[in-house]
Amino acid sequence: MWKIWVIAAGLFLILESITAGFLVFWFAVGSVVAMIVSFFTDNLIVQASTFIISSIIFIFATRKFANHFLKNDTQKSGFNSFIGKVGKVVVDIVPADGKGQIKVGGEIWSAVSENDEPIKKDTEIIITDITGVKAVVKTK
Repeated sequence: MWKIWVIAAGLFLILESITAGFLVFWFAVGSVVAMIVSFFTDNLIVQASTFIISSIIFIFATRKFANHFLKNDTQKSGFNSFIGKVGKVVVDIVPADGKGQIKVGGEIWSAVSENDEPIKKDTEIIITDITGVKAVVKTK
């Protein structure tokens, strides 16, 4: 029976290499534990129970650890790095005319109001989105 557990472990490892998460790996480890148990008993229920219980224990015991390393800590770059930044209106934002400019971090951007309301010059704003080449803003 140990050969079946080795095959199962191999299949789980192949499946793990295809998937993006880090979950199937623990089923491969559970298969190895069940393989070790198969050397001591031929009882399939004991082996399957060992596989299930050990896999669950490994998943929950390492979840916090794995999440720490797999956490999506992508940093914003390019245009997205401006989202959430605070700036000032330097040319009135007038939705009807499609005109308006803001200054953020020393850069001048064309801007539109998030809720299509006019925003006066020198008002502090927050960039909520970037659409095309215009910053979408709301008052702070």
